[in-house]
Parts: sequence; structure tokens; C-alpha cells
Amino acid sequence: MKHPSSYLKLRVLAAIDYAEGKTIRKRIKEVAKHQFIDEEGFPRRFTWRTISTWFYRYKVSGVTGLDIKTRNDRGKTRKTTPEELMEAINAVLPEFRQNRFTKLDLYRSCLQKGFLAQSQISQTNFYRYIREYDLLEKEPQKKSKRRMAFSMEYANQLWQADTLFGPYIKINGKPIQTKLIAFIDDASRVICHAEFFGSETAWDLISAFRSGIYKRGIPEQLYVDNGACYSSLELKNVCDRIGCILRFTPVRDAAAKGKVERFFHTTRMQFLSRQLDLSSLKALNSQLFRWIEDEYNSRPHSAISMKPIDRFAIDRKRINFLTPSEESDELFYAEETRTVKNDNTFPFKNARYETPVILAGKKIEVRFDRRSHHPLIIYYKGQRMGTATPLNPVANSRRKQKEA
Repeated sequence: MKHPSSYLKLRVLAAIDYAEGKTIRKRIKEVAKHQFIDEEGFPRRFTWRTISTWFYRYKVSGVTGLDIKTRNDRGKTRKTTPEELMEAINAVLPEFRQNRFTKLDLYRSCLQKGFLAQSQISQTNFYRYIREYDLLEKEPQKKSKRRMAFSMEYANQLWQADTLFGPYIKINGKPIQTKLIAFIDDASRVICHAEFFGSETAWDLISAFRSGIYKRGIPEQLYVDNGACYSSLELKNVCDRIGCILRFTPVRDAAAKGKVERFFHTTRMQFLSRQLDLSSLKALNSQLFRWIEDEYNSRPHSAISMKPIDRFAIDRKRINFLTPSEESDELFYAEETRTVKNDNTFPFKNARYETPVILAGKKIEVRFDRRSHHPLIIYYKGQRMGTATPLNPVANSRRKQKEA
């Protein structure tokens, strides 16, 4: 279940004022007995220790103390998700005859082929994931779930996104398996953007998402699985900024994203089966972009009986395009919170910076390009305040002398 929102936490804290009990501790324990309904209509209960933590954080830092703190390794895979494990198992299953393998055989094969690393998932957790999520469930049981075919009415009402394991290429002399991140428009079947990466971090996903938006406009909804990068706070922040609703599929329900899965099948059959230039990521992506635009998007699609690019063009007038610019790029930046010191400076990546306006003692949001860490854009209470500059104490001393 998802983390409770700040709004739900405030409702729980408000109930403390009306609870029975002569002390805060007793009133908090009384509130812990009650049930609260979250924004999605689900009943939620919280332990008195959890409520106590929220209460004292609120007393010290106000509403900002209730926000979920971003981990330093946010966006990087800390463990293998069920979707990633299912992808790895499906990749090695063809090597075994039907029902003639053990879980240990699967685990060893996934490690040997490079689909998993021992540092990501232990043998015990591998067995536990298979048991908890029924990853070896037989096909007839999977098909028992009732499904209905659907399609959005207009282009950019919904994009589906997913990742496909691609071919190996050498990066810095080391063979690395590429990851294909793709976005497909539900109504038109246009591939908004697809790109191979040497990893699958939140920043790789956001980079591909940004390229897709600059080419095809802003989607109203984005439908993804529960993988590490797709459920990252960074992607959620980007979607909030551009006004896109982020939706998630049920765990290990690949069929829920049938359109992007079908595109991956076509990619395997028609693109990856070719003699490709695998000398670099740039060369591989150059071939992919040509194939998508010249063939996939420009040939009649059996599901819509017309070219995807022509179907997309029908709804062009209602599409909200985003003009590429420095201001637009800031929508996709990473974000961290800092407290400004009394001398109007704040620390960032082992350096000190000055805010463009006086914000001493204030909590600010610093947005920055994840790869270059520059420029640093300062936001305060949702408003853009300008660009931070590196601290120059010598220049500041000269400025004071002139003012004197």
C-alpha cells in the first residue's frame, strides 16, 4: 500500500485534539484505534508510534516535516522488483524443458546470463518472490482473469510505458545489456519515444519521457508498472509539474499494458532480428529511431487500420505541446530541499551557494540537472526565485567595502 499523503496525516493529527485522554500520549493511542479513509477510498489504520512520529515532526517542522524524505539513492535499484524478476525468468525459461528445472536452476541461470546480480537478490529472496507473486504460475491460470479490450478516444489521453531487455554493447570496454524504454500512445499506437540506455534509472526514464513530450506533447495519463524507476519520487514530481496523472498496473500483470508489450514483440521480430551496428549506444539508437519513424509509425497498423502517425495527426488541435526551452527543461529536473543559512547561503554537493534573493532561514527547493548538477534553480513555496550562484567570499568583501 502507498505511503499516506500529507493531507491524510494532517487529518489524523487533527483528530488528536478531539480524542479522549488527559495526556498527548493517551489521546494519540485513542486516535490509533480509529480508522481513516484515504483519498482513494481505502480504510487505513496507523499505530500510535507512527502517529507520535508525525505529531512531533509537525511540531518541529510544520507541514514540511510530514513530507516523505527523498533517499540519496532514490531512482537507483536497491532490490529487484517482481516485474524485473519476471522479465529475467522469462528470458531464461526457453533454455529448460517444460517442468524440468528447479528454482535453483533458474536462479543460477539468471546470474550467469547477467539478468540478475547476486547483490540485487539473494537465493532466499528469489524463492520468496516466486512464491509470493506466483511467478511460475501456469498460463491457463493467468488467463482466468476477465479482461476487456479498450482504447482511448483521443491521442495523448493515455501513454503506456515499459522497459525491454535489449542487446549487449560495450560501454567503456565492458559488455553491458541495454534497456529499451518505450512510450506508446494508447489511441493512435504512435511510438511517442523509445530509446536504449545502458541502465534503467529514474533519470534514464525521465530523459526518455522528456524526449517523448517534446516530440508528441503532454499526455493526460501515464500508465506504468511498479518497477523501481517507474515508482520513483522523481517521476511523480515530473508528472505533478506537467499535469499528468501517474497510474500503476497491478503487480506482475504485464497484459494490463498490452499495447506496449505488443510493440516490444514487434521490436524483437522486426528490429532486433536484424544485423545491427552494436558498436555504441548512439549507433544502436540511430537505427532504432529510423525504424520507428520510417516503418513502425508510418505503416498501417492492424488494430486501427491506418498509419499511427496519421491517426495521431487527427487529434493534433487538442494536443498540448511543450516548447523546448530552459524553462521547460526545469520541469524535468531533480529536486532536493535545503535550509538557507543566516548568511543567505546553502550547501549543495560539497560546495556553498548564494540564493538570488534574501531567503535566510527559509526552506527552499533546489532543482538541478541530474547529470551536470547545474544550473541550480531556487523555488520557494512553489515560486521560481532565480538561479543560485557559487559563493565568492572575496567578491562579497569587496562589495561590502564599496557600500561602506
